[in-house]
Amino acid sequence: MPLGDAELNDLGRRVARGDLAALGVLVDFYRPRLRAMLQLRMDRRFQGRIDASDVLQEAFLEVSTRLDEFSQNPAVPFYLWLRRITGQRLAAVYRFHLGTQARDAGREISLFDGAFPAANSAALAAHLVGRLSSPSTAAVRAELKAKLEDVLNGMDEIDREIIVLRHFEELTNSEAAQLLDIKPSAACNRHVRALERLRQALDETPEFASELWT
Repeated sequence: MPLGDAELNDLGRRVARGDLAALGVLVDFYRPRLRAMLQLRMDRRFQGRIDASDVLQEAFLEVSTRLDEFSQNPAVPFYLWLRRITGQRLAAVYRFHLGTQARDAGREISLFDGAFPAANSAALAAHLVGRLSSPSTAAVRAELKAKLEDVLNGMDEIDREIIVLRHFEELTNSEAAQLLDIKPSAACNRHVRALERLRQALDETPEFASELWT
């Protein structure tokens, strides 16, 4: 069900007052967006072992028990709070499966006041290539994916996160800055720099570069 900004804001205020019906509406509305976020951050070694739907279910159950936390932090948008808990659940699943080796499951990046699973460069590169409509052979696309993955792995982790937050999670510059605990101007500069690095990696395939962010 499509919801406008006014409706989302109203539902968020109702959730802050403990309205579980409003919480259910928002959870359903944001479910696809959160699933996409998890898929970008899921470690490849867990494919077939961890299902995004299970992580979401656990996160939503936890959300219903932490509404006081949201009510006490009105400056944090509801979606960012919901996203935070979902990411924390994914990190908890890693710890459950790997114990003391959980950090080896993938990089973490500090967001808000805790660790959050970093985006998977291989998944991100695959999504980028998947956006391209220019005809090409499978070999060309595989080569392009490998090139993009290499560039993403070589980026500063904040720059890589800017790409994910802005273009895949579709957050605003202000929201991305808030998550990364940097100034909006710094987030904007990092965003421009990260895009330029990706475009440079596509110099040999200009037909792809021209449509990458359209």
